[in-house]
Amino acid sequence: MRPNDLPGAHEPLPHFSSSAPFEHAAAGRLTPEQERFYLASQWRLMWWRFRRHRLAVISGVVLLIAYGSILISEFLAPYGLHSRHVDYIFAPPQSVHLFHEGSFKGPFVYGTNYRLNMENLQRIYTEDTSRIYKLRFFCRGDAYEFWGLFKADLHLVCPEKGGTLFLLGTDRLGRDILSRMIYGARISLTIGLIGIAISFTLAIIIGGLAGYYSGYVDLVVQRIIEILQSFPQIPLWMALAAILPVTWSPLLIYFGITVILALLDWTGLARAVRSKLLSLREEDYCTAARVMGARPRRIIFRHLMPGTMSHLIASATLSIPNMILGETALSFLGLGLRPPITSWGVLLNEAQNINVVALYPWLIFPVVPVIVVILAFNFVGDGLRDAADPYK
Repeated sequence: MRPNDLPGAHEPLPHFSSSAPFEHAAAGRLTPEQERFYLASQWRLMWWRFRRHRLAVISGVVLLIAYGSILISEFLAPYGLHSRHVDYIFAPPQSVHLFHEGSFKGPFVYGTNYRLNMENLQRIYTEDTSRIYKLRFFCRGDAYEFWGLFKADLHLVCPEKGGTLFLLGTDRLGRDILSRMIYGARISLTIGLIGIAISFTLAIIIGGLAGYYSGYVDLVVQRIIEILQSFPQIPLWMALAAILPVTWSPLLIYFGITVILALLDWTGLARAVRSKLLSLREEDYCTAARVMGARPRRIIFRHLMPGTMSHLIASATLSIPNMILGETALSFLGLGLRPPITSWGVLLNEAQNINVVALYPWLIFPVVPVIVVILAFNFVGDGLRDAADPYK
């Protein structure tokens, strides 16, 4: 007799699971806060844990302001990127005042006079308190092309006609350093985002294949990573950047430097992906998907990657500062971006001469945003790394 011929073979089996409410909830032992926590998704738990990291939240706000500023760099900069003031070469930073001789005048700057020191040929500027130039807000100033789309001349702040506003001084050509720093942020900050997008893609593909298949695939990938990581980073950057043709346009040089930084930075992320996939591929849900006939590509991208994405985001956040530092170092050494492209590294290239820095120390001001952004990314990365495992 076959099993299907037995009496009651086609009748549904009795269901032994209880349909009563959860015991603790029925007894009133779960508070609304606890129920909200137990029912929250992993991303919501990460956000709650990240908000408890005060320094990471403050750093995140700083980064949002920095990246938001690059959208309106032309409006925020007091002067144009290439505006020159030949009468104010190596002018020191000007101070903003509110009171003049005991009376409130509003924000203003004094005029400046200069003389040439014939012993060391240094320009010495002094404030002329007899000339007052009030600051204007949302004013008309140097003309510019907003993102190359249309012409405009609206600025956030400008001095009165005939006055100057050099809050961080000027360089050897009389260009406002603050304005050039604001414009340079657009290049220095975006090069990290574009580079991490390329590096992130390579890390997911290569690290995912190594972690899922292991064996010979993992062996080959690990050897390639070890070879790339065995080279000293700065000399390798310099060697690859030096082979870029000098005939390339500034835009091609920008993308060339970005690709170089991305191709050398994917190794750390790939190892993070590989280690997580090695541990997750033996989980029950992965085994079940494999038994049901799911293809490796679906298992990797549908089941395994979501479990590693939080850790990848934290790792990627910590990798962006390396790319910003790499671009700054290459441009500082004269092997990265070149004028007319302006970045923080290009600005620091003018501060190589110690004699110039000794006479005009404001030329090293572009290092300040580099330090602030790098620290902010590191603090945000630490916060994301702690929040990546909200259950611990």
